Amino acid sequence: MRYIVVGAGAVGSSIGARLVENGRDAVLVARGAQLDALRADGIRFTTPEGTRQVPVPVVDGPEAVELRTGDVLVLAVKTQHSAAALSEWVDRPVADGNTAGESLPLVCAQNGVESERLALRLFRRVYGMCVVLPAAFVRPGEVTAAYGPCTGALVLGRYPSGEEETAQAIAAELEKCAFHVPVVADVMRWKYGKLLGNLTQTVEALCGPVRPGGPAAELASLSRAEGTAVLRAAGIGYADAAELADLRSGRVELQTPTAGGALGSTWQSLARRSGSIEADYINGEFVLLGRTYGTPTPVNETLLRLARDSARTRREPGTVSPETVLGLFVRD
Repeated sequence: MRYIVVGAGAVGSSIGARLVENGRDAVLVARGAQLDALRADGIRFTTPEGTRQVPVPVVDGPEAVELRTGDVLVLAVKTQHSAAALSEWVDRPVADGNTAGESLPLVCAQNGVESERLALRLFRRVYGMCVVLPAAFVRPGEVTAAYGPCTGALVLGRYPSGEEETAQAIAAELEKCAFHVPVVADVMRWKYGKLLGNLTQTVEALCGPVRPGGPAAELASLSRAEGTAVLRAAGIGYADAAELADLRSGRVELQTPTAGGALGSTWQSLARRSGSIEADYINGEFVLLGRTYGTPTPVNETLLRLARDSARTRREPGTVSPETVLGLFVRD
């Protein structure tokens, strides 16, 4: 198998670097300053084993890759960029005479649950991946994956459901590259569980570290309570916090400090002044379901608005007062 990793952020670069380090064939697809940095020097990759330069092959788009039978597309862009990326790759010719959408497996290694829906419109073979891979990408060309002994836990399964040989083969290769990769028949249950946890990342990005007992933690708790109520109203099952903790336990544990004190991926998006944020597909997913099933989501609606505004104005992370936001919902 050759892995075409579309998106060279924290997750895509970590997967690409680990694949290359372990002798697998991988190509990263990057853009902008990240593309320039990777072309010049490879990935400056920091893990518990130390820091090194990993010379990962990198291209700027689908026209630079001749696709062949046996390739696996790994979609690792932020969800807000999924539709554009899928459109770029779906009609690319493969050596077997088909298009990528007709013959290649596509793995959505992303937060949220929307990319799988988008992909299945265009690709016959879609796989969901619940990504528990805490990594920091704040400066071009530099990625820190500070957890071990596994770099991350990647729960993999066919979308919308089912298990089969391709998922098992991908998992077996990733398992040899410092990842824990359970293959499940109900991958979206895991992704919805992770999505609930990602709500805390939005609060963290806006308000700074979410410390137990503090106002940011109270705000995150209100956001998750809304999310839980929405999933129950919609009849959607999800992996609970205990299952997600067990997935990580003894495998994905913090071993070295993260780069520059970086927090989660949503915080990193604001720190890089990227101009966009994934909250549309995190908080926004719960807002959508709440409106569909008649369940109020005022906290997540407010957090979504604030997140979008912070991204649009390129506001620094951690500058929104959690007390002010709480004052909109909590009354004495």
